Amino acid sequence: MFRKILIAVITLSIIKVNAAAHSTTERTDYQVLINDAITQFEKTPREQWSYQVARYENEEGYITTSLEQFNANSKTWHLLKTNEKIPSEAQQKAFLQKKEKQKEGVNISIQLRELINQESLSFQNEDNDYLYLNFDVNLKKLGKKASNQLVGKLSYNKGSKYIELIEIENTAPFSPIFSAKITDFNIQLAFIKRDISILPKHNTMTMKGTFAFFTKIEEQSTDTFSDYQRLQP
Repeated sequence: MFRKILIAVITLSIIKVNAAAHSTTERTDYQVLINDAITQFEKTPREQWSYQVARYENEEGYITTSLEQFNANSKTWHLLKTNEKIPSEAQQKAFLQKKEKQKEGVNISIQLRELINQESLSFQNEDNDYLYLNFDVNLKKLGKKASNQLVGKLSYNKGSKYIELIEIENTAPFSPIFSAKITDFNIQLAFIKRDISILPKHNTMTMKGTFAFFTKIEEQSTDTFSDYQRLQP
């Protein structure tokens, strides 16, 4: 239950945002690289890709799974499996009603320009293949106080020139909503590159804490994306 409340607070939606107005001479080289990578991500034609997504949720030991498919041609969703079983007609209908209510459409992305405070980017390490950077997390829906308890790091793929992995974790307990205290929090966002498109590979979230002082929070979720097929013109 708590996960649904928190996700409603921190949901990262697709919003087209113009690049920040800074000249390249005012930025370090890696800031230019990351800004270009975010711009490339924003320009990805997400509506042109069909895909499957396997979802896993563990809420205080109650585990649910589903396998879903999005068809770019018809712009429709289909529930392939629920808890490892073929869904009934009633389950399929409920699934479609949920998708319609959520208005998810092709919303499989996030707003990286909001998430990553580009002015705070700092060098961590690098090797032949990757550049590793740290950054301050900027989640307005969590509030400044909660965001201050989060740190982010990213892996930039030098060869393919895109952000391959983002990880966010907390440095101290924080309260995203009243009477909730999160002691352990971790989000991982992994991406793949197909042609010129940057697409989700998997999203994971784990958190522990308390809600209303007495209710234990221990939840984990994973969305794994696969079988990408681009819409043919």
